[in-house]
Amino acid sequence: MKRDVVASEFLEVLTKVSRRVRTAFNQQVTAHGLTYPRARTLFRLTKKQNMTQTELAYELELEQATLVRLLDRMEENGLIKRQPDLRDRRAKLVALTPHGEEQAAFVRSIADQIRDQIFEGVDISELQQAISVLERITANLADLEDVHVPA
Repeated sequence: MKRDVVASEFLEVLTKVSRRVRTAFNQQVTAHGLTYPRARTLFRLTKKQNMTQTELAYELELEQATLVRLLDRMEENGLIKRQPDLRDRRAKLVALTPHGEEQAAFVRSIADQIRDQIFEGVDISELQQAISVLERITANLADLEDVHVPA
């Protein structure tokens, strides 16, 4: 098979897999009363507490206004707290409350179960090779993004 045909097929499969992983995760968290954006936010905040709203918006790939509405609801539900950033009075730091930490642990357990199911029967060497391929593609994409199109 030609390289461009295989590369196209790879991108198509990658897109389908990505969509299906998101759908599976979304179905599991919504079945337990969470929304997908809320679950993703909890998950992200377990990795790094006290992020600024701007950092969190970037990490989640959300518009600032969308994130603010999401955080407002999460704060009302006692999942997060926002406090001023002592280094920048304009910025707010976002952290999980104890209730938010409980919910985040629950989200993590759902993610762990899904991950275990997804990778059942896949050898670790296959995963490592796939990671290498995806890292190379990511680097190539970064190069592509750095190229400016003339006006």
